[in-house]
Amino acid sequence: MLRFHIRPAHIALLFIAVSPPLLSAPTKLVDQSPVEITELSDKTILIDFGKVAFGNLELRPSFGTDQAITFHFGEAQKSGRIDRKPPGTVRYAITRVRLKDQQPVVVAPPADKRNTKETNDQHPPAVLTPKEWDVVMPFRWVEIEGWPGELLPDQIIRRAAFSATWDDDAAAFECSDETLNQIWELCRYSIKATTFAGIYVDGDRERIPYEADAYLNQLSHYYTDTNIQMARDTYDRLIDFATWPTEWAPHMIFMAHADWMRTGDKEWLAPRYERLKTKALTERAGPDGLIASNEQQIKKTDIVDWPKTERDGYVFTERNTVVNAFHLAAIKRLADLARAIGKDEEAAEFDTRFKKTHTEFQKQLFDSKRGVYRDGVGTNHASHHANFFPLAFGLVPPEKQQGVLKFLRSKGMDCSVYAAQYLLEGLFMHGAADKALSLITADNDRSWKHMVNSGTTITWEAWDQKYKPNQDWNHAWGAAPANLLPRFVLGAEAIAPGWHQVSIRPNPGKLKFAKGKVPTPKGPVLIEWNNEKSFTISAKLPVGMTAKLDLPATGPSSGVYIDGQAVKAEKEDGRWIVVDELSGSFSAVVK
Repeated sequence: MLRFHIRPAHIALLFIAVSPPLLSAPTKLVDQSPVEITELSDKTILIDFGKVAFGNLELRPSFGTDQAITFHFGEAQKSGRIDRKPPGTVRYAITRVRLKDQQPVVVAPPADKRNTKETNDQHPPAVLTPKEWDVVMPFRWVEIEGWPGELLPDQIIRRAAFSATWDDDAAAFECSDETLNQIWELCRYSIKATTFAGIYVDGDRERIPYEADAYLNQLSHYYTDTNIQMARDTYDRLIDFATWPTEWAPHMIFMAHADWMRTGDKEWLAPRYERLKTKALTERAGPDGLIASNEQQIKKTDIVDWPKTERDGYVFTERNTVVNAFHLAAIKRLADLARAIGKDEEAAEFDTRFKKTHTEFQKQLFDSKRGVYRDGVGTNHASHHANFFPLAFGLVPPEKQQGVLKFLRSKGMDCSVYAAQYLLEGLFMHGAADKALSLITADNDRSWKHMVNSGTTITWEAWDQKYKPNQDWNHAWGAAPANLLPRFVLGAEAIAPGWHQVSIRPNPGKLKFAKGKVPTPKGPVLIEWNNEKSFTISAKLPVGMTAKLDLPATGPSSGVYIDGQAVKAEKEDGRWIVVDELSGSFSAVVK
């Protein structure tokens, strides 16, 4: 067996191709050399490109004979070979070409009629990649049969598709837990690799955007790169091609609000506002303000979580907790957006609706004896989802939070990779970083540690194949730590539109240190902290940004010192909150 290793590929721009109208932001193909070539026999050669990417091949033969070659593309391996019968929708393809002369030739997998046809019966239709690329698919490995002689590294390249503006140096994260570092890199690369279509698509099976998928993708894209156009293009496509789940519609409001917080751009927001209002589910509100579901909605469109087996036994009722939590979160954000574009009366109406409905939400859905939220009116069952969605959305009053947190701490990752975004947000936001981090790195098959240990290079659609047998192995909604780690462990999050004001609120859990770079429209935010006998942090903010500093009150601390000087700070719930805003570069210590 002949094997040789190649140094990491030099990546060069092949060409930029702007997809057809309504399809995508600019994307490009880049040349990637193999990282390893192995001669399995005198007839078969195995090529490893190191990571999965969407693309195809270009051959540059040095021989001139008329030669038939067979190519196998694969996402998965089995016993050291490409798995030619992978599970579910994990990708494998075979194609044959004839090489003539010494001219470069593109080798592409066969077209999948479901996601590469210009017109199909699918609604919404698949997002297409540029015709001039030929067909692309996700693969890491290639097996070649019939290659005459030795295959040299410069004779085969992968043409991998990514966002044309992707910047590998835009973001960084490192901490004292090497598993978390590997999880960060897995999730960061997952966002990069799934930009191939220029629109946030749901992996390779359908290549269409879904609202919930798109929002989670947007959050992580913001924390790993500087591009804002892809989220906007995805939003505009979803406005015209909405999908079916009830809770997916409010995610459009979440997407618009995230854009507003990221950019502060009223010109983009204003013309989209009227259609946006239709996504709050208000047409289903009853006299008490709560959202009602009819039989068909209960049976099909009220989704709670996906796949169905990830619902923690959720009991669906006519007025259920998760749907109403999404409604409340949506109208709360709509009030912000209405004010942003000068519609103050409508903002006040949303505020009034929120207050009324939130009161009924507490009255009808909270079980005061157990200190938890029931799944809905008419059932005593209390699921994971009925509690972490309200917590993440800021709907749980302070006096009820400890009961909800106690309940959530008693459970594991009893939800999908999608809903985990909200479960972990709720935990991080309410002083349970230790629990959140333990779930991310748990030694079971329902964690990101399991994904890392599997050897995958792009996050999955589900925790494991057994939980969703038809899952994609290239799904960005499984990459939540790409936004969670910088937002809550480093602690950087915008609290004013356009990142004019930022919260720096690290949640160390049991970590000893963390450092990283967070991309913002004003420039990168650099943060480094240490959590030893005392908590120390240094930060560098770009020009035009101020920070509210909120630090853990480690040990018997008496206050916060910035650049060696004691500053005014207030202690609240085990944290020191610095009263005055900060700017520029600073160092702080809790002691």
